Amino acid sequence: MTRTGSAGVGARIRVLREARGLSLSALAAQAGIGKGSLSELETGRRNPTLDTLYAVATPLGVPLAALLDDHDGAAVADEGVVATRVRVLREPGRTTEVYLLRLAAGVERASPAHPAGVEEQLVVLAGSGEVEHGADVVAIGPGDHVRFAADVPHAYRAGRTRRSRRST
Repeated sequence: MTRTGSAGVGARIRVLREARGLSLSALAAQAGIGKGSLSELETGRRNPTLDTLYAVATPLGVPLAALLDDHDGAAVADEGVVATRVRVLREPGRTTEVYLLRLAAGVERASPAHPAGVEEQLVVLAGSGEVEHGADVVAIGPGDHVRFAADVPHAYRAGRTRRSRRST
């Protein structure tokens, strides 16, 4: 379920897909979603989930912000996860997105690898959990900061921690 306008999101997905010369079937296959679901998303008949938006953004080669409403405060929600866009900075050759991500206790948010050069930074305001990126698992709590290259699969887990593990 999303709190951002699904028709606007769908229209942006269609424009980006067509600009890249991708058929509906090709994008659906690359994103790992059904062709019918993608069609309903593009026409505004289906509300996108956060997982679906990430899945579509990756093969389109765009950041999540390119799919959301173009204003700060745009939000998208899944079961136990709410992502609210705080700020997007667009500079030549670089886009920086800042989101407030709220995870309910016990929820895991897994993300596929983003395009090369994408970096994520996480600052924990409240609660605890862990972030996994590549072979690293880092326990996190209030005030902690984690920065990592997001071109590998990664995940956030709320309310659950285990010992930190760093690759060597």
